[in-house]
Amino acid sequence: MKSSQFRFREGSAVDTDVTDVIVVGAGPTGLMLAGELRLGGARVVVVEKLARPTGQSRGLGFTARAMEVFDQRGLLPRFGALEKSPMGHFGGVQFDYTVLEDAHFGARGVPQSQTEAVLEEWAGELGADIRRGWELAKLAEDGDGVEIVAVTPEGEQRVRGAYLVGCDGGQSVVRKAAGFDFPGLAATRRMYLADVTGCEIRPRFLGERLDNGMVMAAPLAPGVDRIIVCEDGTPAGDRPEEVEFDEVAAAWERITGESLAGGGADWVSSFTDATRQVSAYRRGRVLLAGDAAHVHLPAGGQGLSTGVQDAVNLGWKLAAVIRGELPDAFLDSYHDERHPVGARLLMNTRAQGMIFLGGAEADPVRKVFGELMELEDVRRRLAGVVSHLDITYDLGPGTHPLVGRRLPPRPLRLSDGTPTTTTALLHPARGVLLDLTDDATVREAAATWADRVTVVTAGPEHLGVFAGATALLVRPDGHVAWAAVGEAAEASTRRPPATVGGPASGSVTADGRVSGPVAADTPASGPVPGTPRGADAEATTSEADWPFADDPTGIEALVIALHQWFGTPEVA
Repeated sequence: MKSSQFRFREGSAVDTDVTDVIVVGAGPTGLMLAGELRLGGARVVVVEKLARPTGQSRGLGFTARAMEVFDQRGLLPRFGALEKSPMGHFGGVQFDYTVLEDAHFGARGVPQSQTEAVLEEWAGELGADIRRGWELAKLAEDGDGVEIVAVTPEGEQRVRGAYLVGCDGGQSVVRKAAGFDFPGLAATRRMYLADVTGCEIRPRFLGERLDNGMVMAAPLAPGVDRIIVCEDGTPAGDRPEEVEFDEVAAAWERITGESLAGGGADWVSSFTDATRQVSAYRRGRVLLAGDAAHVHLPAGGQGLSTGVQDAVNLGWKLAAVIRGELPDAFLDSYHDERHPVGARLLMNTRAQGMIFLGGAEADPVRKVFGELMELEDVRRRLAGVVSHLDITYDLGPGTHPLVGRRLPPRPLRLSDGTPTTTTALLHPARGVLLDLTDDATVREAAATWADRVTVVTAGPEHLGVFAGATALLVRPDGHVAWAAVGEAAEASTRRPPATVGGPASGSVTADGRVSGPVAADTPASGPVPGTPRGADAEATTSEADWPFADDPTGIEALVIALHQWFGTPEVA
C-alpha cells in the first residue's frame, strides 16, 4: 500500500494507507465485493473486527440465483458436491420449485462458514488485502474520498479510499456513522437457533407448524442437528442476543413435547423478525450492501444470497468508476436497481412470517393461501420470488423478455467447436457481447469496447434457448442489457435523425461513437436502471425518451447500450 498525508477531520496529519475502496466486513457480502473489485482492477482493503472466523453459521445454503452468481465466477467447484432441493416452501406451504424453469429451493446444507471460507480464499488469491482484527472506530468523508480509523492489535491505524462500502451486517457501524436512516418495523418476536449435540431429533427440513409454534430441524453432521424454535407469544424484548441452551430446550419441549435432556449445544443464538431497509443505498462516497442495508426474518437463505447479489451488482460498477470509464453518478444505478429488490425481499419474508409464525388468528389466511397454492401460476410466481430468478432491472426499452433479466445458464459451442457455457463466459467479470448467428455487423459495432467487453461468437442448441435472440449484450453481473431479434443490421434500417430529444439524445457516427449529448450524459442519465419490471413494476423511463425506441434491437441501440453501461472509450 502507498502512504500519503491526510488530515482527519478531528485529528492531526498522520501516515495513512491509501486504496481505491475500503470494504468494512468480511462476511459473504464483503468478501464477494472484494473479489468483484479485484476482477475489475480496483485496489481494495477489507477491514474485519474478528481476528478469525468464528466457524458459526446462521445460514445453511443459498438461493438458485446466488448459485448461478457463484457459477458466473467459477466458484461452484470450490464448494464440492452441492445438493439442490427441488422441494421448498413459502410460509410453510410446501411445493415443487421446479415448476419454474431453472428454479429450485437452493443449495441446501452449506454452512455460512464454508461460504465465507470459499470467498475469502478466492478474494485473497485475486489480491484483496483482508485485515482481520481491525475494528472500525471512526469514519470521515470529504469531496475526494473517505478515511477510517481502525482499532487494531498494533494500535490505531488509518486507511483512506476513494469509496467505502459497509458490509458489516444488521448492526452496521458504517450505517450509523455515515448517517443513513433505517426505517421499518421493530421486532415483535424472538426466535432461537441451536446446533444440538447428543440428541436424536426427527428431521423437519422445511419446518413444522404445531399448536403453539413452529420448529425446524436438520442434521448438520453426525451427532449434530440444527434446530430453529419459534414459540408463539415470545416477545422480542430488549435483551442481547445471547441465550442459554436450557432456554432453547425448554421452548422446544413446550412446542413439540420432545425432551432434549442430556443434550448440549455447540452454538446457541437468537434472532427476531425486525424488518428494516435504508432509504438510500448510497450517501456520497459511502455505500451499503447486504444486511447493512436491509434486515428481515430469515427465510430460504435469501439474506446471504441478496447480499452476494448486491455485491455483484455494485462491484463492476464501482471498479469502472475507479478506472475512470464511467462517472461517479453512474453509482446511483446501484441504488436504483438493488433498493427495489431489497424492498421485495422484505415484503416476501414478512408475508412468510405472517403465514408460518402467526398464531390461531392467522388460520384463515393460511387456508386461503393454501387454496391459492393449488394454482400453477401462483407456484411459479412464488418460486421466482424466493429463488431470485425473477429479478428484472429496467435497462431501457425493448420487448425482448431477456432484457433486464439474468442470462440463463445454458451450454454453448464456440465458432471453433469448443464447448462452453453462458456462465463460463462471465468468469472474468467483463461485459459480454454474445453473437449467436455469426453476425459481423454486431461484432464490428463493439470493436471500440474491446478493452472492457468480450465479443463471443457461439451457438446454442437452438435459438429458442434465448427466446429467439440472435445477439445479446450482457453486463458483468449477468443481466442482459440489449437483445437483437433477427439480423441486427437489417433491424437498423430506420436510422434516427442526427439529434433526438430526450435524456439520451445523440447519433451514431461511422466509427461506432455517439455524437451529441449522449456521449457525455448517457452513463448518468437516460434509461438508467430503475425498479424491476414485471407485474409489480412501474416504468421509470418513457420509451419515447430513448433515441432508438422504434428500433431497440438494432445496431444503433446496441451502441447506445455500450456507451451507457461501459463508457465512451478513447479512439485514436
